[in-house]
Amino acid sequence: MRIRISDLKKMFGDKTAVDIPDFIVNDGDVLGLVGNNGAGKTTLFRLLLDLIKADGGNIFMRLRRQDGNEEEIDPAKSEDWKVSTGAYIDEGFLIDFLTPEEYFQFIGKVNGLSLQDTADRISSFEHFMNGEILGQKKLIRNFSAGNKQKIGIVSALINRPRLLILDEPFNFLDPTSQNVLKHILEDYNSQTGATILISSHNLTHTVDVSSRIALLENGKIIKDLQNVDNSAEKELEDYFNISE
Repeated sequence: MRIRISDLKKMFGDKTAVDIPDFIVNDGDVLGLVGNNGAGKTTLFRLLLDLIKADGGNIFMRLRRQDGNEEEIDPAKSEDWKVSTGAYIDEGFLIDFLTPEEYFQFIGKVNGLSLQDTADRISSFEHFMNGEILGQKKLIRNFSAGNKQKIGIVSALINRPRLLILDEPFNFLDPTSQNVLKHILEDYNSQTGATILISSHNLTHTVDVSSRIALLENGKIIKDLQNVDNSAEKELEDYFNISE
């Protein structure tokens, strides 16, 4: 899915949270958003998902209709993009009084999947869930932060979205699960051509999985880096003053 941003602005009081005059995410990009706390990464994701309203400007998503033609829609004015999108921002996305099985079935039903289709899709994430989520007979609210993170990520992938948005997906995960997630994202993009947007404070993981990296500062994209063979790593290390 292609995304075009035009004169997008969001203010919180007198603070500029997002100020992006022009930016395009190409279909099939794996775009990593990086920046210090308060740079505007999560706010941008919430604008993309129409969870908050912009103070100015527009976001446009290019969708492919059933007849094969494409159209550009504004997610604030149409809901057609939702069936093609999966996202996990934080545990507020979860319905924590359900078990993981009930929650996955709910997500599947919303996306028109049968119980069997939902189960089949969940089964492909068994290695990632590591036997700690399914069959535990407890509500989501009683899981650890790491396992809640896994539940959210899996739920975002159930509908096999053309656009996947994950905010700090490596948070709370142990090193093994972080590496498994990197492979999941790489394989998913390779197999489906989906557009993937992630934000992360973990530069190593972000560089490893991203084909392109946008560096945000005070709501502005100050660098748009192509990341061929981790070529963006040195410039990011210099920006964040990371020394060996």
